[in-house]
Amino acid sequence: MSQEQNISKAKRRGLGRGLEAILQSPDTDITSGDISGNYVAGATAEIELEKIEANPFQPRADFDDMALRELAASIKTQGIIQPVTVRKLGFDKYQLISGERRLRASKIAGLTTIPVFIRVANDEQMLEMALIENIHRENLNAIEIAISYQRLIDECNLTQESLSEQVGKSRTTITNFLRLLKLPPEVQIALRDGHITMGHARALINFDNDEQQLLILQRIIEEELNVRQVEAVVRNINNPEQKQKKPKTNFVPAVYKQHSKELSEKFLTKVDVRRASNGKGALVINFDNDAEFERIVASLISK
Repeated sequence: MSQEQNISKAKRRGLGRGLEAILQSPDTDITSGDISGNYVAGATAEIELEKIEANPFQPRADFDDMALRELAASIKTQGIIQPVTVRKLGFDKYQLISGERRLRASKIAGLTTIPVFIRVANDEQMLEMALIENIHRENLNAIEIAISYQRLIDECNLTQESLSEQVGKSRTTITNFLRLLKLPPEVQIALRDGHITMGHARALINFDNDEQQLLILQRIIEEELNVRQVEAVVRNINNPEQKQKKPKTNFVPAVYKQHSKELSEKFLTKVDVRRASNGKGALVINFDNDAEFERIVASLISK
């Protein structure tokens, strides 16, 4: 073997040892090696709370204090049933992906460790996982869901089709949520705070006028209008001519009216004459019961 080949081989061995040293270093360990001495990415472990950083991509900003305290009381007696999910940042260093309520409640409960499922994820995957996990929360309001959908589309470069597959919802459902973000801020806040339902909001979407939407919103709250009433209000505003439209009435000559009066007196019941503009019509003899019907028929036949 030539001297150059020996030098090249030595360099490759040196490079290999250097790379191995980097991967095994506690300061740079990301995807392999020890986590707290025993755990690797993909494992379920018991990790100290102080070693878990908050999720910077957490889409939910508000957490109900009373609900957190109730969860903390449950954790004290039952423990953590479902591990939180974290990503490995480095040796003995983690960042929360999902489960912030459980993490906060555990701190309130006075726990020092918490069961975690360890993953490896980049920032985009972090955001995507946090948003999708957030969307499946039961107590999420429609605006929070809509914002999460929009963030997944904008920040994770997802199409509505791929988003539909990711969250297990139809594209129509996703479109309906996204349309809510086109409503005026006041309407979105009313929906978020539970003053109106998503049905109310979807009815308002069909009216493309912010000022009118706010006026209708005020009516919904003050008059406690249901969804169908709001839909009717919107239809009447969008199509005023339909509201003013009245059924056509045809002229009935005076002689027809006179004959109808005479027949009413003859049969001792109300007789109506209806006449169309082309001259066709109908003579309607009213009766209250079978006996009266038989009496009228007998009178007609006898004549």
